[in-house]
Amino acid sequence: MVDVTSEVRILGSEGPEGLTLRTSGLSARNLPELRVEGLPPYLGQGWARVLAALAQRLAASAEIPERVTLAPDMEICLTPAGDGDLAPVPPPGRDADAGHDLDRWRRDVVLRLFPEART
Repeated sequence: MVDVTSEVRILGSEGPEGLTLRTSGLSARNLPELRVEGLPPYLGQGWARVLAALAQRLAASAEIPERVTLAPDMEICLTPAGDGDLAPVPPPGRDADAGHDLDRWRRDVVLRLFPEART
């Protein structure tokens, strides 16, 4: 896997709708940046780690994937988010299953990828 930790940064800002996290540095490789908006503040650190993992996968891909599997049964879709960025979103149908809303899915992603976040 490509190590982009020295080339890509995760930048964050807080607004009335929640946190916005964005990568900076993927564009130097002619790749789209990743962006997630409207995060509850308690998910900020976890989603910074998710974006870093997605950035590694994106940098290692020969082409821009529509879906990225970060762990067994943990698939994340990448969809255009405006300004050429990509937003990580649930796979089709996942956000509606069993009453899952976007915040619940985002929390589930963090807890499944980083179980130590439970404490």
